[in-house]
Amino acid sequence: MSVLLSSVNGVAASLIATLFPSDCRLCGTPLTNISRLPVCQACLIAIRPIAGGTCSVCGERRLSPHDFAAGQDEARCGLCQRLAPPFSKAVAYGSYDGGLRELIHLLKYEQVRPAATAPGRMLAEAIAGLESASASSLAQTPLAVVPVPLHARKRRQRGFNQSELIVRSALKVSRVSGRLALHAGVLGRRRETQSQTGLTRHPRRENIRGAFVVARPEQIAGREVLLVDDVFTTGTTVSECARVLRRAGASKIYVATVARTLKADAKDATLLRNFGVAGQTEPGKTEREGTEHAKTLAAAG
Repeated sequence: MSVLLSSVNGVAASLIATLFPSDCRLCGTPLTNISRLPVCQACLIAIRPIAGGTCSVCGERRLSPHDFAAGQDEARCGLCQRLAPPFSKAVAYGSYDGGLRELIHLLKYEQVRPAATAPGRMLAEAIAGLESASASSLAQTPLAVVPVPLHARKRRQRGFNQSELIVRSALKVSRVSGRLALHAGVLGRRRETQSQTGLTRHPRRENIRGAFVVARPEQIAGREVLLVDDVFTTGTTVSECARVLRRAGASKIYVATVARTLKADAKDATLLRNFGVAGQTEPGKTEREGTEHAKTLAAAG
């Protein structure tokens, strides 16, 4: 009886929270509209896509005026010119900070599942940008969409895989649906890893090495694959996944994430101004062309 009452109370609490929202979970402003997502429109509107020039391969912001390799039309950061990652191109909607970071945390760590809807739309925009920027027939090619998996224990603990929830929401957007087919069971995580947060390059690489396995290689053999995740930090995770997928027979790997970490420091903002590069940064933001980032990608490949 106590279990039943607890369940009923939980449902009632969820219903009340849905019908009578209180405050925005990002800024604290009282919510005036009934919504399953406890985030105000002002906070959602404030989340903007990455502006300015980015590397045509890894998606990092460009700093150097020499970001064109000889014989190439597309700009690449110096790191991707020297060390090619195991994926063809990576794109992200926004910078992993501010409201976007909090929105993703609301989904991942506070289990607010409706928070997957807005990132889903953002991921759809990133995918649309990937298609328009590609010189290949990507827009006409059916892609196998593979979310980065969680270990079974973490998935049970969280109740869902946030990357899968986000991409399912993205696939409901008309401009990307139809060309993309979700293959959620292709990639598995056979070893539980510690959080990558706070780890430097070598521990990150060792932490993730051998953690993934292709469970259904027949679904991606000879096909182009779109690997999706919530956040691209250093690229260690997506690079390891791409490496495993390529070994299993995938012909080409693209990466799309909702957010990515942009390397930044004040010294590099000064360099940008000295080079006379306009429109490369947002107010208060600077960038660093991270050597650690490229070495991580290369090591994982």
